[in-house]
Amino acid sequence: MSQPIRLKDHEKDAQLVRARVTIGAVIFLALACVLVARMYYLQVIQHDYHSTLSENNRVHVQPIPPTRGLIYDRNGIIVADNRPSFSLTITRERADNWRQTLDTLVQVLGLTEEDRELFEKRMKQGRRPFEPVPVLFELTEEQIAKIAVNQFRLPGVEVTAQLVRHYPMGEHFAHSVGYVGRINEQELKRLDPVNYSGTHHIGKTGVERFYEPELHGEVGYEEVETNARGRVLRVLNRTDPKPGKDIVLTIDSRLQAAAEAALGGRRGAIVAIQPKTGEVLAMVSQPSYDPNPFVTGISFKEYSELRDSIDRPLYNRVLRGLYPPGSTIKPAVAIAGLDSGATTPQARVFDPGYYELPNYDHKYRNWNHGGDGYVDLDMALMRSNDTYFYDLAHKIGIDRLSEYMGKFGLGQKVALDMFEEAPGLMPSRQWKRATRRQAWFPGETLILGIGQGYMQTTPLQLAQVTTLIANHGKWIRPHLAKSLDGQPPVDSNPMPDIELKDPSYWDRAIHGMEMVVQNPRGTAHKINVGAQYRIAGKSGTAQVVAIRQNEKYNSAALKERHRDHALFVAFAPADNPQIAVAVMVENGESGSGVAAPVVRQVLDAWLLDEQGHLKAEYAKPTTAGATAAATKVQP
Repeated sequence: MSQPIRLKDHEKDAQLVRARVTIGAVIFLALACVLVARMYYLQVIQHDYHSTLSENNRVHVQPIPPTRGLIYDRNGIIVADNRPSFSLTITRERADNWRQTLDTLVQVLGLTEEDRELFEKRMKQGRRPFEPVPVLFELTEEQIAKIAVNQFRLPGVEVTAQLVRHYPMGEHFAHSVGYVGRINEQELKRLDPVNYSGTHHIGKTGVERFYEPELHGEVGYEEVETNARGRVLRVLNRTDPKPGKDIVLTIDSRLQAAAEAALGGRRGAIVAIQPKTGEVLAMVSQPSYDPNPFVTGISFKEYSELRDSIDRPLYNRVLRGLYPPGSTIKPAVAIAGLDSGATTPQARVFDPGYYELPNYDHKYRNWNHGGDGYVDLDMALMRSNDTYFYDLAHKIGIDRLSEYMGKFGLGQKVALDMFEEAPGLMPSRQWKRATRRQAWFPGETLILGIGQGYMQTTPLQLAQVTTLIANHGKWIRPHLAKSLDGQPPVDSNPMPDIELKDPSYWDRAIHGMEMVVQNPRGTAHKINVGAQYRIAGKSGTAQVVAIRQNEKYNSAALKERHRDHALFVAFAPADNPQIAVAVMVENGESGSGVAAPVVRQVLDAWLLDEQGHLKAEYAKPTTAGATAAATKVQP
């Protein structure tokens, strides 16, 4: 039996539709209210915040690195300038995949895998967000063209024009001026992140490092409008950077070249100082190197060759080379002996060719094994008599000797503005107890008297000792900067002058140094031939390997690098000092035969004119100066 057909209830259906419509309208109104409320919150309540955020997405503040200050020699010749160069930069945040971008870049430019590793290393170094990282410097026109053609494959890659440090003198000023290099992560942590934003290089050595704050300058800024891809559309505001200060060096490039030529390609160091001002006129450390590759990033191969070279071209012998001063220290020891009362100018010592301490059998040999007989102070300096200075050092004693040598700057840094300078070593009783845990022995005092033993000095320190003698004890720290932006450097920690009980002791030592050159029996009398001025000098020989008690020095039996170092110090004119020079020739063996002629060439280059005559301004002083010279101690 079939079911009855139900009749449709239109009224009920209409009520259901109205209910659904009502519920939908309520939900719609509720959502609309939420949307309106949210819009009101964003557009009205947080209007300032989102307006600023939107503006920051469009407007960026970009740093403008300052132009690094230039460096000149004392004659106005540029030794460090800034050269325009096109560089390739990558902004990691704007590159989809920077490692893939590097792969594409290497492929496009046809670079090596070593270059790829170097690029990746630079990209991983610490940096600020959205800061472009330079990965390749000094692009060629062909490389720029290739990058332009493949720009669509290189997101975040840009070619920018910037100034790059350049050293037109190359290796000639490498050890004095130094060089700049890329900022590493350790340096980035200690630098002012604001002032160095946009800067990728910093001074690493020499003047570049010591005067980094002055040379760098102050950063500038510009507000730029960018598109969605980060491209700059226009500049809205700009604050110009403050360029770094220019520095004029005390070094004379012509004297520097003359000193290098005098050294003749041998390993060694030369320092020339103007006694009256402390200005370093020449600073030569040979062999040297070209600092320019370090600016843009030297290759691993090139750096390894420099680092591993047996000749150590990266080593600054002037400031870091530590050598026994040998007999060059004897004038200072003589002054210590006179001022301490350990000897007098007339006191004599008999030299049989050796010296023996009381109750000791050990013989301390004089370089002249036949001996010089009775020797006074003048003869001891002129002949560089070891026996006399053994005896004098014994009479002075280690405590007073160490104290006096400290007054001359030994065992401490003496320069005003040389970052790499080593303090050297002036041993003492306390030093040996602290470092060796041993007592001081009398024989160790004797060999200090001739500049051997534990004593270690730099060529700069020897030049400063010579300058102090020429200045009669007046301390002026040697310095490389003549002026910074027109202002001379200031010594904030001056050394006290050396005050002697009798100022004539200075003349005694100087007279002995003059006899070294002027007297026919002087150890360096050969360099006096043809001289148009009086030279006060002292030769020295520093042992590299020890010689046994009864053995003689045999050059032929030693390897070249085991032979003695040759040293010579001098100043001239002796009666009106204008230049003091210290020369060290590694393994040169003879101070008077090898180092002294080098000194003479440097003195001639500074004191003589183009015709080979003594310059008028360096002639013997008149009136008061002539009277003082006439009253000097006579032999």
